Amino acid sequence: MGNIHSIETMGLVDGPGIRVVVFFQGCSIRCAFCHNPETWQLNSGTQMTAHSLLKKIERFKVYFEKSDGGVTCSGGEPLMQPEFLIEFLKLCKASNIHTAIDTAGFGIGMYDEILKYTDLVLLDIKSTDDDGYRTLTGRNSNEFLSFADALNNSNSKIWLRHVILPGITDSYECMDKLLCFIKEHIDLSKVQKFEILPYHTLGLNKYKNLNISYKLEGVENMDKEASLEFEKYVISKLNI
Repeated sequence: MGNIHSIETMGLVDGPGIRVVVFFQGCSIRCAFCHNPETWQLNSGTQMTAHSLLKKIERFKVYFEKSDGGVTCSGGEPLMQPEFLIEFLKLCKASNIHTAIDTAGFGIGMYDEILKYTDLVLLDIKSTDDDGYRTLTGRNSNEFLSFADALNNSNSKIWLRHVILPGITDSYECMDKLLCFIKEHIDLSKVQKFEILPYHTLGLNKYKNLNISYKLEGVENMDKEASLEFEKYVISKLNI
């Protein structure tokens, strides 16, 4: 059994084509800019078997086939439920469904087995050094680096993502540090895409409703045009 927070159909931004996005319950990090705090607790959500989840996904195969889409496992953090994730990914591959994982790389192991059945990894790089990871996620970068090693040794393709924070990481100096971090830890031959995700405050009310303090109180939304310029800069340096 797996714990699922929600399922989004007809997703267009979480991988190629039209996708069903499955939001897994549970996450071991506490990102300052997280907009889904309701997914943090592992023992919550709706319990489902991998087979019952697959049946919900298969109803949309016609859209997958016409758009080169598939299923994306997001969260929360899907790597926090490795046995269930592996079983579900196996079933998807047996049904000829393209599989993707949207992850920060903070799981509890079994990465090699997970990645055997994963076509694409949307990897969120939270920071560019260990201190930054501690500040923004509450954890050091060791688990991320462990997952990155497994990813580099797998057959999975990679889309890289990075949230940019106004007044904090919105500078070319920060982008250069990000480039160094990527080049040091990621196999660039596997990278198909890089995206800057501009920070937004759309999830702020969730923190108030859950009575959780918000670490970035007062930080305004990141300008989308400026974010796009930073994205173009990084892409030009990565040659992707």
